Amino acid sequence: MPDQKRDYYEVLGVSKGASEDELKKAYRKKAKAYHPDLNPGDKTAETKFKEVNEAYEILSDPQKRSRYDQFGHAGVDPSYGGGAGGFTGGFDMGDLDLGDLFGSFFGGGFGGGQRANPNAPRKGDTLRAAVTISFEEAAFGCEKEITLTRSETCGECHGSGCAPGTSADACPDCRGTGQIRIQRGGGAFTFSTSAPCTRCRGTGKIIHQPCKDCSGTGQVKRQRKLTVNIPAGIDNGQAVSLRGQGGAGVNGGPAGDLLISVTVRPSSKFQRDGTAVYYEHAVTFAQAALGDKLVIPTIDGNVEYDLPRGTQPGTVFRLRGKGIPSVNGRGRGDQFVTVKVAVPTSLNSQQEEALRAFSAAMGENAPEEAKGFFDKRRKKK
Repeated sequence: MPDQKRDYYEVLGVSKGASEDELKKAYRKKAKAYHPDLNPGDKTAETKFKEVNEAYEILSDPQKRSRYDQFGHAGVDPSYGGGAGGFTGGFDMGDLDLGDLFGSFFGGGFGGGQRANPNAPRKGDTLRAAVTISFEEAAFGCEKEITLTRSETCGECHGSGCAPGTSADACPDCRGTGQIRIQRGGGAFTFSTSAPCTRCRGTGKIIHQPCKDCSGTGQVKRQRKLTVNIPAGIDNGQAVSLRGQGGAGVNGGPAGDLLISVTVRPSSKFQRDGTAVYYEHAVTFAQAALGDKLVIPTIDGNVEYDLPRGTQPGTVFRLRGKGIPSVNGRGRGDQFVTVKVAVPTSLNSQQEEALRAFSAAMGENAPEEAKGFFDKRRKKK
């Protein structure tokens, strides 16, 4: 009688009625956790990895699962004496390439799956830069010059990496694939994975006479000055993308992009929220009470506004179309002006008497604290 085996459903951590999708999801999780590549030298993980594969091999086969559900391990392993015509030997993975298996499950995370051609065209790197502009430049757009260093296709070898008149050979170790197969495990559990070829460094080719300008890389570093158009309406923290202005592509692939992050300096007058502009304008008590023609600053320049009689402190009025242009070119926002009534901080005796007379004419009674304040100021003069 062999050693007692754990229940296959328990091994995968699923219920007996688990669906195919649930089985597959559980298997992926367990197999990834115990994979030998992720647990080098861990015998316990290796044992559990084999156990997980055996459980999934049985439960993923409808016929074997049916026999297992009916007879247990005896239904799939004759060594248990069940004789149900089931399991005929050890779980033989043979020459199974787990790189391919896990590549299909995990997107190539174990070096397998469909191998990428090392000589296929690849897009260049995305580069980043930054500019700082004023509040007004952000509102109306501007041009800025930036300096950056980027990789460009070597003009001498046109990106091949080979000296003029020469060519590269396919790497004899990986036969031009850029990958080599590595055997792991042993016995019934021998499997193979893939790794980048160390001889050609994953390129799949051997350059015997490298280009002197790029040292065989096919690319050179160049410092460039670019003029960047900053669109009207851009906000602090947004970015401008310049397609094809990043690093050079590989093997004839397209160049990468350049992302330019924009910092907007705050204004001493205005505040911004999206396309809306906010501004505070101080008026005297007389202007608020009697009304007046005000001159209001905007990002377009000064405009006139008729302040109504009896305007209260904190009143907000709108100047339509005097805000920030929309960055997508669809109209402009508005400017909102908050009225602040400026209270005098010093009065002479004549001004005090006039204010008292005004208060009396309005039928107002000044608080005792205010009277004491005015009396003290009069004694000091």
